[in-house]
Amino acid sequence: MFAPVYFDHNATTPLDAQVREAMLPFLDGRFGNASSRHEYGRAARRAIDEARQRVAHAVGAHPTEVVFTSGGSEANNLFIKGAAACLAPGLIAVSSIEHPCVREPARQLRKSGWRLREIAVDQNCRVASADFQSVLAEKPAIVSVMLANNETGAVQDVAGLAARAASLRSWFHTDAVQACGRVAMDFRSLNAAGVHAMTLSAHKLGGPKGAGALVVDKRVELQPLIAGGGHERGLRSGTENVAAIVGFGVAAERAASALDQRSRELVSLRAELEAGLSAQGASIFAAAAERLPNTCYFAFEGIDGETLVGKLDRAGFAVAAGAACSSANPEPSYVLLAMGVAADQARGAVRVSLGANNTVAQVRDFLGTLNTTILQLRGLTALVS
Repeated sequence: MFAPVYFDHNATTPLDAQVREAMLPFLDGRFGNASSRHEYGRAARRAIDEARQRVAHAVGAHPTEVVFTSGGSEANNLFIKGAAACLAPGLIAVSSIEHPCVREPARQLRKSGWRLREIAVDQNCRVASADFQSVLAEKPAIVSVMLANNETGAVQDVAGLAARAASLRSWFHTDAVQACGRVAMDFRSLNAAGVHAMTLSAHKLGGPKGAGALVVDKRVELQPLIAGGGHERGLRSGTENVAAIVGFGVAAERAASALDQRSRELVSLRAELEAGLSAQGASIFAAAAERLPNTCYFAFEGIDGETLVGKLDRAGFAVAAGAACSSANPEPSYVLLAMGVAADQARGAVRVSLGANNTVAQVRDFLGTLNTTILQLRGLTALVS
């Protein structure tokens, strides 16, 4: 089977071998329902408790603050909608570059009388300080700013932003799905600065799809999205996906333990990639910002991103034109538009997101293939014009 070199780790990561091994018993003989009182059920409950401790330890939280969900989208919706349901309608402020699973529930709240304000970002995909201050003057009840952007990789000073909002007694949330396992993060420190909730997802750090978590300060009152048997402290009812949760715990632990070394390796690999891209004339978005060590978002003048991604895929390299969640949308990236990038240039955007198994040889092969492909596309453009 033809298998392109995988350069799309921000979309999802391959399942870590040790994670798979930890999950297998819960897909076979240890199949119990964690709510059952017999030994099958008790074994499942112990496994969930252990996974909760592992996830909490990996991100500097207390196990009682970890609420397991089906993934990052559900966790983000749980916070946005769940917090809003317990407050009088007011202002919700989210950054203009948030993932759709934050932006869309925030927009839906307008039907319930809430006002929505999107916080501007600068040309490097960082929250614009002056606009953030003007938002705070409007006294938002809920604020959500992602820790790292899924397209550009830009990392926000979430602790600093939360500290500025602390006097308002707003509930402050951060989507940390892309950051977890890639940059150092500590919920205890974030919480002390004024962050009340944080979203995680297993499949972004070597774990399985179908498991995520909302790490939430227990002072925050949330109305559950899913009512039922009162699972997860009453915040997320439903029979637990034990195997996926177990995998999440192991993946979080392994990602945290390898963070420093992996980060150094990825920064070096990205530097090799970006040196080659710059030599070929690419524009690299958010290049001046602190970014995730694995993420590079670029464009070539006059080259359509979707076309380039398709040709690279056929040549043996799996990359992305923007975010995986919006790959069916032909419109230019709203993240790049929010940064002030012209629509024509934004349509050319291609994202490479590296992973632990990628090599220098793969990056160099990619650069060679990319150069050939760009020359071919430019030749076709010249013929058409």
